[in-house]
Amino acid sequence: MNYVCPLSVAGLALALVHAAHAAEPVDASRQWPQFRGPSATGVAPHADPPTEWADGKNIRWKTPIPGRGNASPIVWNDRIYLLTAVKVEQAGAAADPLEDSSSGTTIVRGPQAQDGPPASQPGAERARRPRAGGPRAEKPTSPYRYTVLALDRENGRIIWETAVREKTPHAGTHPDSTFASASCVTDGEYLYAFFGSEGLYCLDLDGNVKWDVDFGDMKTRNSFGEGASPAVFGDTVVITWDHEEDDFIVALDRRSGKEIWRQKRDEPTSWSTPLIVSAGGKPQVITPGAKRCRSYDLATGEVIWECGGLTENVIPTPVYADGLVYFISGFRGAALKAIRLADARGNLDENKSAVVWTYDKNTPYVPSPLLYDDKLYFLDNNRALVTCLNARTGEKLWGPERLEGMQNIYASIVGAAGRVYIAARDGKVAVLKHGASFEILAMNSLDDSFDATPAIAGKELYLRGGGHLYCIAAP
Repeated sequence: MNYVCPLSVAGLALALVHAAHAAEPVDASRQWPQFRGPSATGVAPHADPPTEWADGKNIRWKTPIPGRGNASPIVWNDRIYLLTAVKVEQAGAAADPLEDSSSGTTIVRGPQAQDGPPASQPGAERARRPRAGGPRAEKPTSPYRYTVLALDRENGRIIWETAVREKTPHAGTHPDSTFASASCVTDGEYLYAFFGSEGLYCLDLDGNVKWDVDFGDMKTRNSFGEGASPAVFGDTVVITWDHEEDDFIVALDRRSGKEIWRQKRDEPTSWSTPLIVSAGGKPQVITPGAKRCRSYDLATGEVIWECGGLTENVIPTPVYADGLVYFISGFRGAALKAIRLADARGNLDENKSAVVWTYDKNTPYVPSPLLYDDKLYFLDNNRALVTCLNARTGEKLWGPERLEGMQNIYASIVGAAGRVYIAARDGKVAVLKHGASFEILAMNSLDDSFDATPAIAGKELYLRGGGHLYCIAAP
């Protein structure tokens, strides 16, 4: 098999991957193989999804998804992959094969999940979702089934469903979080599903588990839960493990799960997904942090450079293009810095020439930014206030501009076909014109709640709601 990892940021648009089950070469830049899209910038460079939709308009299908999860869908060829955690009604109950009436596919599933939307009650899960500001969850007493789903991209049918583990979580989570908040990632041959304290699993694209690794139990700040996704580059899978005890970053062989290297870290809990880029021919792992932002040599784990950290509770994932990497965070403060990788060596607090510009206003708490051409879009905390900067210079082009009628936003911003898509927790999705001036093209609304980041591929936009996955596409 001729294999080039689709998650290589440099030169991605030209990468061709022969997936193990595919007869034709796969252009990775036309897929959505990970949390932030093919180049990890939030952009689908060849996609053209609808600008407008509503109930009965431009919704190709809507599929009930069991359990709860904030994990974003990913897309590879004709399939969509998704993680969920299904609460089991009776601990130790045996799973029985049964016919799923919504998919027509025989799957393995246990007793009716308490928090999964029965087919007869669409949206039941959404109605039970706790809202922001509620009390922190108690430690669960029921087991959850940690599950990977594959759906048919054309009709939303569930093709297979693999429960990789059934276990009672060791700790609770924030009311707005879930036990399946990290997004899976694929390299076109394997699928990597990370459930944090419940382990990392490698599956083939038919749902068979090839290997798994258990890293122990995370102790997150205030039991807020877990959420960082894996990163894949070439033959290496990288996981960051930042919590309130001993932290580390670890690199694993993608085929076997064997540990290649591990480095200690000293950070409070963070939820940011690492970014792997190739600069000067050397792949490096970029990791933000509250104390320090760092770059590690992908081959050895040695620190290449580091600089001062961001704010507390770092969640947004950095983005990279044209030699610059952008770190951003916005809890109890505001921090944004652009670093030129060609000049980044050692301690950048001393070697300040690598820091091209900084910005200290209106940065996001949860949502990651969108890097689209030479423009950087980001939200103010979790509010419906959006700002656009010139990514090369840090000059503000516009903002913060209010998205009238929208409420809190957790989902990261995505872009395609000269448009910017921003999904909110109240079921609205704003579509803006990509450009140097602020212009709203459409304000769409569905009776659901969108916390997961949308995925875009081809002519479709995929939205994960409280209990359903939607395919937004023109007839």
